[in-house]
Amino acid sequence: MAINMKGKSLASLYDLTKEEVEEVLKTSELLKLQLIRGEEHPLLKGKTLAMIFEKPSTRTRVSFEVGVFQLGGYALYLSVNDLQLGRGETIADTAQVLSRYVDGIMARVFAHQTILDLIKYSRVPVINGLSDFSHPCQGLADLFTIYEKRGRLSDLKLAYVGDGNNVAHSLLYGCSKVGIDITLGCPKGYEPNPRVVSQAEKEAERAGTEVKVTNDPKAAVKGADIVYTDVWASMGKEKEQKERLNIFRSFQVNAQLVKEAKEDYLFMHCLPAHRGEEVTDEVADSKNSVIFDQAENRLHTQKALLALIM
Repeated sequence: MAINMKGKSLASLYDLTKEEVEEVLKTSELLKLQLIRGEEHPLLKGKTLAMIFEKPSTRTRVSFEVGVFQLGGYALYLSVNDLQLGRGETIADTAQVLSRYVDGIMARVFAHQTILDLIKYSRVPVINGLSDFSHPCQGLADLFTIYEKRGRLSDLKLAYVGDGNNVAHSLLYGCSKVGIDITLGCPKGYEPNPRVVSQAEKEAERAGTEVKVTNDPKAAVKGADIVYTDVWASMGKEKEQKERLNIFRSFQVNAQLVKEAKEDYLFMHCLPAHRGEEVTDEVADSKNSVIFDQAENRLHTQKALLALIM
């Protein structure tokens, strides 16, 4: 492997260089091909990944658990009830104890600070499986899916429509790193974190690409190669669901909106989708939709990441 990433933790895609992102994508391609051919790749034989879940998940748990198994290792599922966190043990103590038993930690949490604390006190690499700030594993799967479908990561425009959330942050970091133009169409007051936008703009400047944020969904989607959306109320924001339904209504990705995109646009969604809210069935099930390939690629990109850092 051309670039040495052993021992590296991942809190957000901002932590990776362009070369490291490309290394993950190349490794993903190789491991996916080997899996299709039925070739074993026990790169993590004898190694254990601790998986901490503060939030339930379908894709994150299954893709990591299956991925570690396919790499010849063992994945240990730990809910909040399995740990002493609920009884007052600090993140620092948990990280120090766990990292004496295992070779890597993946955590799906509410507060991003939990990820940062795990990284600070752990002896082994830590992967952010999702936090309220960032979803880097999803971002890697998204970039790999775009590469697979388009054969490149240059001369493309991605339009993200909806809430400026953790997925939006990861797309900002990921697209700006690899040289994809990105425009986000978000309702006023629901734009992404200004610091993330600023960091992405600096990355895009180096790559010679653009980062834009607008409150007009049509302007965002205009001429897009990829149209991406996510749920309007992320996990932990359920109390705002009713209010957000009204605010986000005009940001629904439907047949009318995607007419603004290129005819062969790709439709992407990190799932689970609230069909009839942020996206219609007509778009989600269209020939342009790659949402299930995208979900599958979580497996391949996470395996690549694990193989590279553990």
